[in-house]
Amino acid sequence: MDQILEAILSGDRSTQAYAGMPVPATYRAATVHQDEVGMFSGLPTRDKDPRRSLHVEEVPVPELAPGEALVAVMASAINYNTVWTSIFEPVPTFGFLQRYARTSEFAKRHDLPYHVVGSDLSGVVLRVGPGVTKWTPGTEVVAHCLSVELEDAQGHDDTMMDPQQRIWGFETNFGGLAELAVVKANQLMPKPTHLTWEEAASPGLVNSTAYRQLISRNGAHMKLGDRVLIWGASGGLGSYATQMALAGGATPVCVVSSPEKADLCRAMGAELVIDRSAEGYRFWNEDGTAQDPSEWQRLGKRIRDLTGGHDVDIVFEHPGRETFGASVYVARKGGTIATCASTSGYLHEYDNRYLWMNLKRIVSSHFANYREAWEANELIDRGLIHPTLSRTYRLEDVGQAALDVHRNAHSGKVGVLTLSPEEGLGVSDPQKRAPFEAAINRFRDA
Repeated sequence: MDQILEAILSGDRSTQAYAGMPVPATYRAATVHQDEVGMFSGLPTRDKDPRRSLHVEEVPVPELAPGEALVAVMASAINYNTVWTSIFEPVPTFGFLQRYARTSEFAKRHDLPYHVVGSDLSGVVLRVGPGVTKWTPGTEVVAHCLSVELEDAQGHDDTMMDPQQRIWGFETNFGGLAELAVVKANQLMPKPTHLTWEEAASPGLVNSTAYRQLISRNGAHMKLGDRVLIWGASGGLGSYATQMALAGGATPVCVVSSPEKADLCRAMGAELVIDRSAEGYRFWNEDGTAQDPSEWQRLGKRIRDLTGGHDVDIVFEHPGRETFGASVYVARKGGTIATCASTSGYLHEYDNRYLWMNLKRIVSSHFANYREAWEANELIDRGLIHPTLSRTYRLEDVGQAALDVHRNAHSGKVGVLTLSPEEGLGVSDPQKRAPFEAAINRFRDA
């Protein structure tokens, strides 16, 4: 691995330098173990600690299949799906790997007693499998996390509709929280040249997810002038939705949980911010069995106070159970509630009168297809959207990084250095970076 890292740090990106470079037999990776899926049995979700379940260990380098690439991973990031994997909720991910393994001879590689996790990366292509022509060894890349076979007709209009669509590093093995990763060639995208390795790794999943959910015709299809309520507007997903609303000429109404997170939204350019903790919203009673519609109404009034009497056109909804009833209520007549993730719970309850009698729409959204991810990555590359990286850990501390996200003790994204020996490396175009420096750094240590 030292030779690979030396070549990357030298700046040599010639195909010849990497094509002849030996690949080690093993690599370090963050894993969960199949024989530990019961370790948190009986514990409340909040008390399940990823530091106990995430291991950093040497694992064998898998054989490359046709259409795949082996990437030397310089940095990765934590997504909520890594939290779910690490606490074995809602189900252990080994079932995903076993089902995938039944589909082909090459897919059998994924059914192992350990799962290499992670759905983001930035790094350098080391090897490509048969049939790969667009990407060559030595190319700097980031990855989007849709793994799709493309053998079914349903996937050729929108790959998210493919029956064999899977989230890489969550529903497949050999993910990005590791020194090496195996991806399909149609997951790769060019690394933005003005970003460090850790900055470039951090937007992938959440930036693409926000793009489809808010901008794409497959989601809310936001337009100029829309008013958009964004839950968790300084978080890993919401911080990208906030930037997209601002860049697209919409007005974000940002909901956050602390004064510090409110300040981050204002630093991004948002003017309308609600600190739900300071204002004491309690949408559910103490035992979580019933909602309080008067709290929905109070939120709706607060939004109208901020917007000059207007309800929101779009609700960017991802907390799920905790907020969904309020989200349906506060959308304007004919408005759209775009939903994904449900990090506070999947069983949503809302008063259907506010949906049906006011002709509102609930639109589901899940990650992004390759074109949407590519377009979202171009927004990063052009400096229209910036990474929201707040803190970076070493691979050895991946459990603590996941715990930060699990406990919502973070803003923006939490990064993880894998092969990169330190933060700040990987910028190949400092002149391009210069005008964006302040925007890129505004989430640091938040």
